[in-house]
Amino acid sequence: MRDSNHEGYGKVDVLTAFQKSSNVGISRLINDQYAADPEQFISRLRKMGLGQPLGIELPGEGKPQLKSPTDPSWSGVTLPWMSIGYELLMTPLHILTFYNAVANNGVMMRPLFVSEVRKNGKLIEKIDPQVINPSIASRSTIEQARQMLESVVSEGGTASNLRFGAYSIAGKTGTAQIANAQYGYKYDQAVSYQASFVGYFPGEAPEYACIVVVNGPSNNVYYGNQVAGPVFKEIADKVYAQRFDLIKSQELPHTHTALHVPISKAGNAEDLRAIFKTLRVPYEEVGQQLDWVSTTSQVDSVVISPRSIKEGLVPNVLGMSLRDGLYVLEQMGLEVRISGKGMIARQSILPGSTVRKGQIIMIELT
Repeated sequence: MRDSNHEGYGKVDVLTAFQKSSNVGISRLINDQYAADPEQFISRLRKMGLGQPLGIELPGEGKPQLKSPTDPSWSGVTLPWMSIGYELLMTPLHILTFYNAVANNGVMMRPLFVSEVRKNGKLIEKIDPQVINPSIASRSTIEQARQMLESVVSEGGTASNLRFGAYSIAGKTGTAQIANAQYGYKYDQAVSYQASFVGYFPGEAPEYACIVVVNGPSNNVYYGNQVAGPVFKEIADKVYAQRFDLIKSQELPHTHTALHVPISKAGNAEDLRAIFKTLRVPYEEVGQQLDWVSTTSQVDSVVISPRSIKEGLVPNVLGMSLRDGLYVLEQMGLEVRISGKGMIARQSILPGSTVRKGQIIMIELT
């Protein structure tokens, strides 16, 4: 067994082994603890709901397969390989249900597809959420698991590329070789892979859980963070952008109460100079002259300071008028959704984040 980093990671703790997706680290940990009594390991997995049918109301539910030490195919290497996902079968829905339980403080819920059945507008049946397991583990264990999942999407984690944005993601990358029933893991000297990412967001107060599985990714790119992770992030961004109640308040910078000059919005420097001159409002400029500026109302004058707008990065439009903010954001290729009236008080994507053409950004005016 090898890690994707063939040089290894040296001596690491459990958190780092999980964060780095170290096959060697995790398999050694499980083998050291359970090799003398592998049934204890399997029994604990079953108690947490893994390996059991979910009993969903839709026909055709996939059946998970979790080996027992009494199984004829059990061997001396089954336990370490099982610890990193081989020699067992789980459907994406089973895995998502498990991660959803971690996000839900240990309470495992049966997946619910239909909440009501109606005919001609009349309620025929109401289907309530059902708890499969009220506690898959102790609260302290769940808290440690959540810390490990958050570390995966932090600097140094296998999904560190997903960490930028206005909200946090917690989850786990997965990269597995796919076995063919006839040819095994190799066919014509080629290996087929499956990439996945499963997790929840926002990390500190989860509202949504999601799993993305990509079977047989092409172009020789097959790691979970590179293939499935960006799909997860795209889905999460679209969901988050439509939930203003999840967006952390981004307050405007504090300004002193102006006694003799008006409070001005940020915006285009040339426009603001013309307005101040026409209205005879005293102003002073600090720093280099740029096209876009911020303003601060002092007691006797308005201070104009540069606001840098960099190509490829989400601009800071807080304090701007709708016209200016809309122009700047759309010039970057962002698709803008608007609510409220007045000056821009909140934006759903943090300034400085990498721009993706066509990405939706929500702005709130007050």
